[in-house]
Amino acid sequence: MYMTQKAKKRSKLRHAEYYDMQNIFDELYAKSKDGEIFNNLVEIIAAPNNIMLAFRNIKSNDGSHTAGTDGRTIESLADMPEEDFVSLIQKQFTRYVPKTVRRVEIPKPNGKFRPLGIPCIIDRIVQQCILQVMEPICEAKFYEHSYGFRPCRSAENAVSYAYGLAQRNKLHYVVDVDIKGFFDNVNHRKLLQQIWTLGIRDTKLIQIIKAMLKAPIQMPDGEISYPDRGTPQGGILSPLLANIVLNELDWWIASQWEGMADHMKSPCKVTYYPNGAEKKCNSYTALKKSNLKEMRIVRYADDFKIFCRNCKDADRAYHAVKDWLLKRLKLEISDEKSKVTNLRKRDSEFLGFRMKLIRKRRTWVISSNVCDKAMSHMQKELSKAIIEIQNSKTASNIKSNIHEYNAKVIGMQNYYCIATRINLNFSRMAHVNNGRFLHRIDGYKKQGELNNKYFKNRYGKSKQMRWIGDTPVVPLAYVQFKIPMRKSRKINPYTPDGRMEIHSNLKLNVEDMLWLMRHPVTGETVQFNDNRISLYAGQEGKCAITGEHLEVIHCICYRKSNECKNGRDSYRNLLLLSPTGYELISTTDSIKFATLTKKYDLNKAQITKVNKLRVAAGLAEMSMQIVTN
Repeated sequence: MYMTQKAKKRSKLRHAEYYDMQNIFDELYAKSKDGEIFNNLVEIIAAPNNIMLAFRNIKSNDGSHTAGTDGRTIESLADMPEEDFVSLIQKQFTRYVPKTVRRVEIPKPNGKFRPLGIPCIIDRIVQQCILQVMEPICEAKFYEHSYGFRPCRSAENAVSYAYGLAQRNKLHYVVDVDIKGFFDNVNHRKLLQQIWTLGIRDTKLIQIIKAMLKAPIQMPDGEISYPDRGTPQGGILSPLLANIVLNELDWWIASQWEGMADHMKSPCKVTYYPNGAEKKCNSYTALKKSNLKEMRIVRYADDFKIFCRNCKDADRAYHAVKDWLLKRLKLEISDEKSKVTNLRKRDSEFLGFRMKLIRKRRTWVISSNVCDKAMSHMQKELSKAIIEIQNSKTASNIKSNIHEYNAKVIGMQNYYCIATRINLNFSRMAHVNNGRFLHRIDGYKKQGELNNKYFKNRYGKSKQMRWIGDTPVVPLAYVQFKIPMRKSRKINPYTPDGRMEIHSNLKLNVEDMLWLMRHPVTGETVQFNDNRISLYAGQEGKCAITGEHLEVIHCICYRKSNECKNGRDSYRNLLLLSPTGYELISTTDSIKFATLTKKYDLNKAQITKVNKLRVAAGLAEMSMQIVTN
């Protein structure tokens, strides 16, 4: 059930290259692998390049547009001059005092509420700066089969490994352990000790993290509370801290079985297939013949499963883990939600999937469904989306709401398509949904055209396609099982070879990119200078008008309009131009315009683009006749 994971381009890796931080992160990862100690990390964290990288990584997050207790969002920082912005963030590291965190309650599918903390935007930037430097150090020490909130890993990878342990490794008993309020009950003292053990021994950084953990919380009723435990959900650094806490559990369970191969008389080095599966070796064959209890863990954040060979081993593992969590991490488990499951008789839930083993000839194979809670939640979400379409007042609103519905359906299909019975699960939901469309919405029809290339490729052969007016409604049930992908062991964001599996090297001249980063336009905003770098990559180092190669020393970052709805310095409102390109837009001399047009052999579309920019700048259009004459 394995497929090699097709590595995708990761924008954050590109960002690190743009800001010349990738080599530093690679070095931190390599040193951490070698067991070195880090005593002076704040200097790297507070470096201007790292701060600007943090701004780049955080500005597109939805959370950055949500105000904290100070009422500020990323937009208020984006309009600052770059020098002032960098100076403001650097000051935070001299004597860090976090602002109050705003607490909101997010409804859960079961009717309860999940507490979410919203830090102030400056604190979010500070956390992002710390995360960027701590992550490569921690990644070198993390266990291979933890998948949550880690770069180049996904829920799909975790599910794939779980399928493999049950089916291929024949570990048919599963220990489900549910930690009571994990994020709210993390012991601060223990967490700081674990950070120290990982080799992060910069006392100034430790104090900053401690201050973050102790940051006051403004409750929904306005009351201020001071936490003595837990990591605030919603904080940028919290997922990494959660992984640090449970990393000790991962390695302890691994030591009970996998680690024993290293202590045998004739140990052999474990090797792997390209898809991440282990190659059989004499050491592991000998282990299986011994009386040792085989147990393997797969973890996604605080959701984890321990796979065992028989019921007796699973029962022992359950009680051992329960005792270990209480004594070592001061965490209690929920006895009602924690259990041992025989996958041959009952199913077990993991990350929204119900998996079970069924008999097929002489072996047992995985059968999986979307879990009932997830089905109910999706049904409610789609029902709301249909009601929004029904209540639309104008044609544009109808189209917009249909797009929202389509986006939700595609997202659900993409996530749950690794359930083996996905078609049956979604067909059941589609039956209900189609009835709602027929009874609630006029003009729901079978005939229409698919002009969208993505829709045409994905749903073009489906007889379930429907239209409302001329807008397509994607079919919920038109989805097939996809074999979940294992994470390839070659993929590593902190080694040059590992990144080659994720994306090819920059096709652009790296020195040009770095020159733009090191020479920001004086007096311009943070957003302007950041988007200036993005534009160079997006335009592939060419002028947006003439297509000629841009000399970075002379290139011009041009604003299309001073009243753009996305912001004056937004990416959409900026272009990188050569001096010639700028002259085409700004010249009032028709003869010079014609000469330049002929020299660079501009086509009709390019001239139209130039004229649009000229009109936006308050200048007259240049006639095509002038050009042809």
